[in-house]
Amino acid sequence: MKKIPVAAAALSAVLLTLAALTVLSGCAKKPADSGAAVTESSRLNVYCWTYYVPLSIREKFEKEYGVTIIFDEYDSNETMYAHIQAGGSGYDIVFPSGDYVSIMIKQGMFERIDKSKLSNIGNIDPLVLEKTTYDPAMEYSVPYYFGAAGIAVNTERIPNFDRSWSIFGRTDLRGRMTMLDDMREVMGDALVFLGHSVNSKDPAEIEAAKNLINHTWKPNLVKFDAEAPGKGFANGDFWVIQGYAEMVYEEISEAQKATTVFFIPPEGGPAYIDSMCILKGAKNIDLAHKFIDFIHRPDIYAEFTDYFGFPATVNVPARQLKAVEPYYSAEELLRTELKDDLGETLDLYNTAWFDSIRIGE
Repeated sequence: MKKIPVAAAALSAVLLTLAALTVLSGCAKKPADSGAAVTESSRLNVYCWTYYVPLSIREKFEKEYGVTIIFDEYDSNETMYAHIQAGGSGYDIVFPSGDYVSIMIKQGMFERIDKSKLSNIGNIDPLVLEKTTYDPAMEYSVPYYFGAAGIAVNTERIPNFDRSWSIFGRTDLRGRMTMLDDMREVMGDALVFLGHSVNSKDPAEIEAAKNLINHTWKPNLVKFDAEAPGKGFANGDFWVIQGYAEMVYEEISEAQKATTVFFIPPEGGPAYIDSMCILKGAKNIDLAHKFIDFIHRPDIYAEFTDYFGFPATVNVPARQLKAVEPYYSAEELLRTELKDDLGETLDLYNTAWFDSIRIGE
């Protein structure tokens, strides 16, 4: 393994303890043919974001290829990275966001993608690839989804509100709101609200964002939650949450959808391109390529985005096959900014987040 850059090493050191406390929520599934033995060549080990690949798609892949997917989940890039750094590998595929794809490529953590095995790779939008400056030729990563977190509001409880990050400063909603337990997301929201880049390397701007979160937003929050804010929103404990559309719409009832608004604030915020990457030392590289190619089959990608109410941002032909109106538009993503690999500046974010915001001043 290559030497870890200073910033990444600091991140790893901080998070190894957190990783030890993390309980993975994945569960093994039975083979499509319940009488078949599960061998190494017929098992794909996937480490992915919570909710992110619909069960129906996993089952279709299993049936089509006569294999089993072992699916483990994580709730943040930091958790994923720390777990793998701590030796929790054994996975074939992982789904990091762009800034972590960059970090992990530099550390030699991925196998090269064999594009000759990907018949559907031409379906990927060239405009999305232009944004993947960390790996534009897809040598180590294949884009899965281009999106952004936003804000969900229960309009039955809050009929009047500004579509802005400023909603988290409303003291009348104290004890009814949550934000993600995700450093780059929350810090990025504060930075753009203050008129700065989500990738700011200015110590004064980072300090100002920290102070905004600590003194204006955090006092009104129940907690920072990246695991299950949608559940709390669905049962009425939370009226406003920062999160991803799938977190919300996976949990609420059809009736609740009529009183739920999800939006990306006009100030913008951090965007992400999550990619499918094959980990160095993967046991089933061939099957991993088959899975990546399967995801980018237009009908499968349309099913994935329809399931979560996403626009089909990455796969062009899938846009013609969609049957569900997205919960937010691709145009809203134009307001956002991709999170970059911050290099050594990541230490400033770590200090702000772990030594102050998450622990408290």
